[in-house]
Amino acid sequence: MSKILITGGAGLIGSKVTEILFKNGHNITILDPFIRYLPTEKIRFPDYLERRFTEVEIEKLSFIRGDTSNAGLVQRTIDELQPDYILHLAGMPLANQSNIYIEEAIQGIVGGTVNLLQSVISCKNLKNFVYVSSSMVYGDFDAIPCPEDHPKRPKDVYGGSKYSGEIMTRVFAQRFNIPCTIVRPSAVYGPYDINRRVIQIFIENAIEQKPITLDGGGDLQFDFTYVEDIANGLASALLHKNAIGEDFNITYGKGYSLKEVADELLNYFPKLNVIINDDRDMNRPLRGALDIQKAKEILDYNPKFNLKEGINMYVQSYEHPNMK
Repeated sequence: MSKILITGGAGLIGSKVTEILFKNGHNITILDPFIRYLPTEKIRFPDYLERRFTEVEIEKLSFIRGDTSNAGLVQRTIDELQPDYILHLAGMPLANQSNIYIEEAIQGIVGGTVNLLQSVISCKNLKNFVYVSSSMVYGDFDAIPCPEDHPKRPKDVYGGSKYSGEIMTRVFAQRFNIPCTIVRPSAVYGPYDINRRVIQIFIENAIEQKPITLDGGGDLQFDFTYVEDIANGLASALLHKNAIGEDFNITYGKGYSLKEVADELLNYFPKLNVIINDDRDMNRPLRGALDIQKAKEILDYNPKFNLKEGINMYVQSYEHPNMK
């Protein structure tokens, strides 16, 4: 049974990866600050943690409450646990919040990553360190689908911080012989998200009979990735011996427009008021599908949930009377 440390393991993605790895017999320790990045009154699921861990025997997981920006705590955790694998998900998860709370974002994403990397230098049994980056590191996509070797031109603090974390991961890996893998997800969505990502906002507005607004004329595209798909991909990237030293796009692999999201929601909320806004935030990168061929070939990654299937499961998780 491998010892696996997951930073940010209580989050949307981390909890789903924990479920997958736990069911495969691994010994999981979660390091998480258990903080919310949005005001409590905006969160529909006050018991989100319990809902996220319903598929595991939670008493068999080890939880450490703490932040990776606390270098002493990170070092003690690594020294005591001596993990076989580390999946690093911790850090501010929201691009728009990172541009407001800049210092917190940089300390959490870059500082927390460096603290972990410093700590694992003395880790005797480490087989892989997976740094979870973001498709935001690419900036505006020059090619669609966007490959891993696309130029890195982040346009905001979040993308810049994630790319800085990638650079430090590579530097430490080379200098101190740390086995590592870099993964870039995109537009993750799924049940019990509390961070107000776009599909969550759209569904909850629909439930509350509020309008939704499609920026960019509804034509802006994102590689929306259902949480179970990214979680399976991360588990593979963590454990697969051929992942060492590689970087992977792990997404659904198809661009969907905001209008396509709205059209799917109209199947559940036929009275949904959809507002088209031709303006868009020019500071946000123009994106679309990512190229996932490398992950398919090396990791046997096979995403299962297209937008229709993912939204169906997401909407059903709310069990609300205003649904069709």
